[in-house]
Amino acid sequence: MSEFTEGNLRIQFPTDVQVRKFDTARQHGRLNCMKAVDFIAELDDRYLFIEFKDPQHPKAQQTDRDEFIEKLGQGAIDEDLKYKYRDSLLYEWACQRAEKPIFFYVLIALDTLTDADLLVRTDALKRKLPLSGPPSGTWIRNIVAGCAVFNLTTWNEYLPEIPVSRIA
Repeated sequence: MSEFTEGNLRIQFPTDVQVRKFDTARQHGRLNCMKAVDFIAELDDRYLFIEFKDPQHPKAQQTDRDEFIEKLGQGAIDEDLKYKYRDSLLYEWACQRAEKPIFFYVLIALDTLTDADLLVRTDALKRKLPLSGPPSGTWIRNIVAGCAVFNLTTWNEYLPEIPVSRIA
């Protein structure tokens, strides 16, 4: 397994999966006008764009946690996620590295998120990206093959081959 960290979270990938920590100066080039997902993983048949949000980081202030939860409920986090995905897709497309279906997975490390909350957030994100093209059918391919929002428990249930855990 190869291991990466983002803040207080550790993610492990099978050794045959190519992974880049994408939101670094070396990978993303620090284009100030573009946002970036945290990780891009290349599997044989697809890419995974992965974003972590960790309002329960042990060093997070309660006011920051509360503000995050409020923004999450208002859909403001969905806006940020939309731009992280789209900008990362555009960057990868310009580098000719977006030739496989792309799945966007978001981990919100917040224990209080219920399955219903995660479904609401996933549906909202699907509408923002958008998951399918315009009704006219003019797009040759979709810009995202699928997306999902997880908490730590659901991530590890759905993606046991790519486990995430707290460092401390």
